Amino acid sequence: MTKSNALRFGPVAENTVHLCVDMQRMFAGATAWQMPWLPRVLPNIITISDVRPTHTIFTRFLPAREPGAGAGMWKHYYERWHMMTIERMGPDQVDLVPELAKFVPPARVFDKYVYSPWTGTTLHLDLKNGDIDTLIITGGETGVCVLSTVLGAIDWGFRVILVTDALCSSANETHDAMMDIYLNRFDQQVGTVTTETLFAAWPAAQRKGIVS
Repeated sequence: MTKSNALRFGPVAENTVHLCVDMQRMFAGATAWQMPWLPRVLPNIITISDVRPTHTIFTRFLPAREPGAGAGMWKHYYERWHMMTIERMGPDQVDLVPELAKFVPPARVFDKYVYSPWTGTTLHLDLKNGDIDTLIITGGETGVCVLSTVLGAIDWGFRVILVTDALCSSANETHDAMMDIYLNRFDQQVGTVTTETLFAAWPAAQRKGIVS
C-alpha cells in the first residue's frame, strides 16, 4: 500500500501524542456503520496506546440523540441514518471498544458531534498548552473522521504520522483512494508508516521494550 515507509523528518519526538480516532462499539459491532477491518487493526492500536497512555487521546463521534435532529444538512443525515441515533441504538454504543477503554485514565477522551475533532472542542488548545507538536494518528474511518482529523492537524501545523496498519474503514475502495491521497498529495506534511517502522523510530516504545 505505501510508497514510502520511512519517517522523513526523523525519529518520533518526546512531545508527541497518539490520537486515536473513533474506535467505538458502534463501529465494531453489527451496525449500519460497522468497520469490518476494526478487529484486524485493533491489536496494533492497543500496542501503540500502551507505549504512553498518558500521551494518548481517544476521540468519540456522538450521533444525534434522535432521528432528524441536528442543524442544516445534519438533520437530513440523521433522517437517513435514523438507526444510528443514540435513541435507536442505545447510549452504550458510543463507548470506546473495551480493549481501548481500559487505557482511560490516564488516556483522555474528546467527544465530538461532527467529523472533525478540532471543531467545538479544546483539543488544539490542550495540545498546544502541552507543547505537543507531533501527532500519531490511528483509528477510523480512513476517508471520513480520520481525514478530518488529519486535515485539521495539518492546518494547525502539527507533524502528522499516519500508521497505515492501524487504520480501518468500511470500504476498501475509499480506503485505498484516501491512502493514495495521503501518500501523493500530503507527503510533505503526513508521514505514512507501519507500526513496526513507527516503533523503530520511537524512543518511548524502545524504552518500554515494545516490539512489533
